[in-house]
Amino acid sequence: TARILGCHQRPDRSFFICGKQFPVCARCTGVFLGECIGLVCYQMCQLPPVLLLAFCGLMFLDWLVQYLKVRESTNMRRLITGLLCGYAYMTFILKGLIALKTLIISQR
Repeated sequence: TARILGCHQRPDRSFFICGKQFPVCARCTGVFLGECIGLVCYQMCQLPPVLLLAFCGLMFLDWLVQYLKVRESTNMRRLITGLLCGYAYMTFILKGLIALKTLIISQR
């Protein structure tokens, strides 16, 4: 099976529109959408880092529970936890880039 962007692309864990499978699974779809939302909303919505870490932890917990075969996740849960984690990830990336920019400018 061909993989793109590191996604397993399993049909049972992917969304379909008009019979066509998304190019990435439900969780990766959520992560990509969350990253886009985080990029667009960064200036408007600054959440505390502990909440952002909790968002990442929720996605990991969803994956872990499924991996340990405690409970199978659903595509909607994968999408939502992916959205939260993607948003948090992009927010951390932007915070890091801004801190790096500030550090570089202060060194001049």
